[in-house]
Amino acid sequence: MAGTKSESEDSSVTDVVIRKGERIPRRTPPQFEEASSLLDAIKRDGFFGTAMNDKNQYGPIVMMILLLIVATITGFMIKILPPILEWFGSLF
Repeated sequence: MAGTKSESEDSSVTDVVIRKGERIPRRTPPQFEEASSLLDAIKRDGFFGTAMNDKNQYGPIVMMILLLIVATITGFMIKILPPILEWFGSLF
């Protein structure tokens, strides 16, 4: 694969490693620090830091909350946009 090296080629490469028998390269895991609660995790690492960068154990939960927010905004836009475009089209 382009841009990847196996463990035996260069011991200084630690970001991407393909081990014998594996087809998908591994990357080093992100820095992970446990948080005492979801609110504490969001306060300490931020909403997007928790959701996108998996900085603590609440990453998947915050990612689902982010998905719910994006889906709500998308649904709202789908519901509200056609009447606005219809009204705007009637002006011309």
